[in-house]
Amino acid sequence: MTDLLVEPNAPGAGRWAIACDATLQAVVDCAECPELFRGTLTRWLSWQARNRTTVERVLTTPSLALQWFAGLLALGAVVTVEGQGEVPAEAFLERRVKGRLVVLHVPVDGICWGEAHVGRTPADEPIVSAIAAVEPALERSEGLEHGIVRQARVALTGVWSRPVALAQAPARLAGSPLTADGIREVAAAVQSEVTPKGDFLGSEEYRRAMAGVMARRALEACLAGGR
Repeated sequence: MTDLLVEPNAPGAGRWAIACDATLQAVVDCAECPELFRGTLTRWLSWQARNRTTVERVLTTPSLALQWFAGLLALGAVVTVEGQGEVPAEAFLERRVKGRLVVLHVPVDGICWGEAHVGRTPADEPIVSAIAAVEPALERSEGLEHGIVRQARVALTGVWSRPVALAQAPARLAGSPLTADGIREVAAAVQSEVTPKGDFLGSEEYRRAMAGVMARRALEACLAGGR
């Protein structure tokens, strides 16, 4: 198995590089593993599942570790594919990536993230979840409210025709400071944007309402300086 490694990215930033043939347990065991990843991999996946599942398998079948894949989308992860260069993780949702997967690259430096979810019990896979990642354009001093947002992403599960996807509304946060008012407006837009289908775990109305609540809470965690 290829070693996990940390690599430099653009000046003043960094990204975590993960070998695609590494198991999810190896990801968790890596000292540099972002806490967001460690949480999403250990909260709902057993040790046995983490040991038998590789990064590559999750990239090609996101439902194997759905919350972790949502984190990849929110953080803007890319994958080095042999013969193609770097491909956004989002492309794997459309199953249009061909070639051997080599390394998963995850931006981590300078990015604030937040996570929120709702489920029947803490041990159950979330009915609806949101993972937000906000990158300031300027180095923050006392939180993101003092800096301009360069980009913002929110990945949600349980509210689309597919298991997970990025919402479009958070992109409107770019170019302005992150504020409570702005977050509320985006959360309302997310609630209107999602396309949930009801089931025994939650009606369409419930899932839509929770999409707005979870998106707001995840972005509020970013505002509070979550990492």
